[in-house]
Amino acid sequence: MTYDVIVVGAGLAGLVATAELATKGKKVLLLDQEPEASLGGQAWWSFGGLFLVDSPEQRRMGIKDSRELAWQDWLGTAGFDRDEEDYWGKKWAEAYVDFATGEKREWLHSLGVRFFPVVGWAERGGYLAEGHGNSVPRFHIVWGTGPGIVKPFESQVRVAVEKGLVTYKPRHQVNELIVEKGCIIGVQGVKLVPSHAIRGEASSREVIGEFAFYSRSVVVTSGGIGANQGLIKKSWPDRLGRPPESMLSGVPAHVDGRMLAITEKAGGRIVNRDRMWHYTEGIKNWNPIWPRHGIRILPGPSSLWLDAKGNRFPAPNFPGFDTLGTLKAIQDTGFDYSWFVLTQKVIEKEFALSGSEQNPDLTEKKLAKGTFPIVTWGP
Repeated sequence: MTYDVIVVGAGLAGLVATAELATKGKKVLLLDQEPEASLGGQAWWSFGGLFLVDSPEQRRMGIKDSRELAWQDWLGTAGFDRDEEDYWGKKWAEAYVDFATGEKREWLHSLGVRFFPVVGWAERGGYLAEGHGNSVPRFHIVWGTGPGIVKPFESQVRVAVEKGLVTYKPRHQVNELIVEKGCIIGVQGVKLVPSHAIRGEASSREVIGEFAFYSRSVVVTSGGIGANQGLIKKSWPDRLGRPPESMLSGVPAHVDGRMLAITEKAGGRIVNRDRMWHYTEGIKNWNPIWPRHGIRILPGPSSLWLDAKGNRFPAPNFPGFDTLGTLKAIQDTGFDYSWFVLTQKVIEKEFALSGSEQNPDLTEKKLAKGTFPIVTWGP
């Protein structure tokens, strides 16, 4: 069968790309190494926070935002300082800020996506107005968290499968992008044994066959490197200090970054390897699904944050202000951990956990209007 496009990776980006292509009448082959249970990838596990600018939710809360302010914040945070590497990144960033200010919310709303009425203030910065961070709250939580943002695109893809526009093949691991006369003309790899692994669990890598598919266009949407700690440490920038000896993982084992090297071998250009993001407020999951399964704490600003020796971090290393700055401050102590000190009152008022599995009421759309998920105190 001839395909117009092959999409490698069935996470959120792959589902969106496939759905959009199918709406244009294109025939798409969607490949993923994981079983169907993991459709949606790491986005399914997320809290579902989306970046929107000058939204109805912001205006309802009295938050004054604008495209100009958002772009100023983006420039201050991105720190574009690499003329060649940053050229297309800056173009994309400007287009995305325009998208987030304009059609993004309306488009998502038309697909059935709804938002929690309280807008969160992630990554405040704490520096000058033109420095790092969001000047105003922009963290819009999807009603239904990660599964709530995955569902409309998964539904579109499944409809397209029924119409014959999309062919979805799980357990197909791409090992090579086929190059002919300087052009990518297809993919080849191995078929993996069928797996009954539940979402998030590691699946078998036993090979039962091979495949090759051809297309005029190939889109790689294979996710990041969050579960590949060897690759993380290899790419770790000096500006963040030494890499930690031990790290938790907020994503399943299949978020391994293996398609990066495969794409690069075929002539793709990988940029910004060192511009990585690591949350500093994590604890071990009491009921882990994948190796080193971590839970991110969403602490309010009242938490007292101390280093391993009990010294308070200097400003602006407060919860939710400058994640990478605080990461370096932690690493500079020589220890891989820090402490939050809280009172019962602070915990009850502003302490929450991130992720779809940690917020079942929001994920299942059962919260009473005007409430927010917090950690309760007591048995």
